[in-house]
Amino acid sequence: MSILTAIGKASEIPVYVGASHALHRPPMHAPTDIHGETGLDGTDLLPPPAAAARTSPPAIDAAYAALKGTPPGTAWVVATGAFTNVAALFLKYPDLAGHVKGLSLMGGAIGGGFTPAVLGEVDGVPRVGNWTQFAEFNVLADPEAAATIFSNRELAAKTTLIPLDVTHLVLTTEGVRDLLLYGREEVEKGETPLERTESDRKKGKTKLRTMLVELLMFFAKTYKDVFGITEGPPLHDPLAVAAVLTGVGDQHEIPFCDCDPAGEPGLAQRERYEVSVVTEGTYEDARAGARTGQITVKLLPPGEEGVRIPRSLDIPLFWKVLEECVQRADAAVAAAEAAAGTASN
Repeated sequence: MSILTAIGKASEIPVYVGASHALHRPPMHAPTDIHGETGLDGTDLLPPPAAAARTSPPAIDAAYAALKGTPPGTAWVVATGAFTNVAALFLKYPDLAGHVKGLSLMGGAIGGGFTPAVLGEVDGVPRVGNWTQFAEFNVLADPEAAATIFSNRELAAKTTLIPLDVTHLVLTTEGVRDLLLYGREEVEKGETPLERTESDRKKGKTKLRTMLVELLMFFAKTYKDVFGITEGPPLHDPLAVAAVLTGVGDQHEIPFCDCDPAGEPGLAQRERYEVSVVTEGTYEDARAGARTGQITVKLLPPGEEGVRIPRSLDIPLFWKVLEECVQRADAAVAAAEAAAGTASN
């Protein structure tokens, strides 16, 4: 709610309290070493929430009502955390799979050179996952939920999966930080204040920009010290949203490539996958080296429907679109502040 408050949308976008633990597992310890105790550590610029999260009706029922209120084949569902709420939604309302246009998930990790992304290593051991050697957090948090989604053939055919193999292609480099802090026009004109001290350079053109970059960079040290990724931290969740933008009307705002880049030029065919999840083992087993939460993918025959897993995307265009979103948020905040000032005078 603090983020929505920061961009002036707290009263327009309802937020509901979701599940407190996995479908069939006890609560899992939150990733506080990555995102901090609040999940949004790293900045003191977040405003107090202007509205509270809702508890009634239950989140699953509210989501169903909202989705069914849209024309068939138009709405996307996006999940950027554990898949528990999404799995519960389609389990309770199976007709929804035929109603939505698609499902976009951020989670899982494939490895094996699926993309050129560096997944990192810990103590000299190459990793696939970010929470254990084999598992990414969102899938490990509720592997049964993930398995439920991927085994639903109707839903799988509408699902886009954005694994670490893709998110680790999109790093928040110094150039990206400048873009988000100061805006595209200033960066293109060479007006970014590179000569300032490091402390001053962290202050963006607006309070909102400074806050967003502080949140983005909070876990940079973890990725550098733990995983050996030094260019900047990867960006995870926004890519699941960006994948949805490729289906807005006829405009492919941010192209994602779902073909094997090593394939013969001109003969590339779209790829679709059968995705399996290791559900055996506890959270403790996973920490001890078990493959609990690991996903494996099997390439399906050409033309067969399955999960879409992109191998690449237009990264410069992605950052351009993201910065344009920040521009619109800046404008909305400025308008709201102006209106509040007029009302008080």
